[in-house]
Amino acid sequence: MHDDKPAILVLGAGGHGKAVLDLVLAHGGWRPAGVVDAAPKVASLLGVTVLGDESRLPGLVRSGVTRAHPAIGHNAQRVAAAGRLAAAGFGLPALIHPAAILGHGATIGDGCAVLARAVIGPEAQLGRLVLVNTGAIVEHDCVVEDAAHIAPGAILTGGVRVGARAMIGAGAVIRPGVTIGAGAIIGAGAAVLADVPPGATVAGVPAKALPEPAP
Repeated sequence: MHDDKPAILVLGAGGHGKAVLDLVLAHGGWRPAGVVDAAPKVASLLGVTVLGDESRLPGLVRSGVTRAHPAIGHNAQRVAAAGRLAAAGFGLPALIHPAAILGHGATIGDGCAVLARAVIGPEAQLGRLVLVNTGAIVEHDCVVEDAAHIAPGAILTGGVRVGARAMIGAGAVIRPGVTIGAGAIIGAGAAVLADVPPGATVAGVPAKALPEPAP
C-alpha cells in the first residue's frame, strides 16, 4: 500500500506534465493525487487519472491534497500556474528525480523540478520554480534565478549566473563565469562565450545576438 506516502497533484497534462509525473512515479516518496489541466484533452497520463480542469483545485485541497507542482515548461506560464496553486492553498515542494545527482551544498528552491540524469554541482543554487531538464548540468557555484529553464542536455559550466525566467536551449553550453540576463533566450546548441543582456536572444557557435523581428 502507498497511502502513507504524501500525495502530490500535477498541474499540466502536456509533455512536460508527463515528464514530471514520471519523476513522481519514480521517486518513491510521493504518490500522485492525479492530474489537472486548464483544458484537459486526455483522460489519463501514464496511467494516472486526469481529474479535470482547475475548478477542481479547491475541492482537492479540502480533501487533504495540499501539495502540487506546476508542470508547465513555458517559464511565464509556469509562474502563473504556481500562483494559482498557491492561492488555492497548495504547497509547492521541490521535485528531484532519483536519477539526478546533487553535489554537496547545492540548494534547491521551492517548486523546482530536477529531472532524470541532471547534475547540480556543489554549492550551486537554484531559485524558486527553476526547471532543470533531463540530462542538463548545472556545475559548481552556478546561480539559476527564479523560474529559469535549463533545457535537456544544456551545460552551465562553473560559476555561471542565469537570470530569472531565462531559457537555456537544449544542448547549449555556457562558458565559466558568464552571466545570462533575466528573460534571455539561448538557442539550442549555442556556445555562449560572453555575457548576454537581459531579454536578448542569442544562437550559434559562438553565440551571437539574433536580429529583432521586423515590425
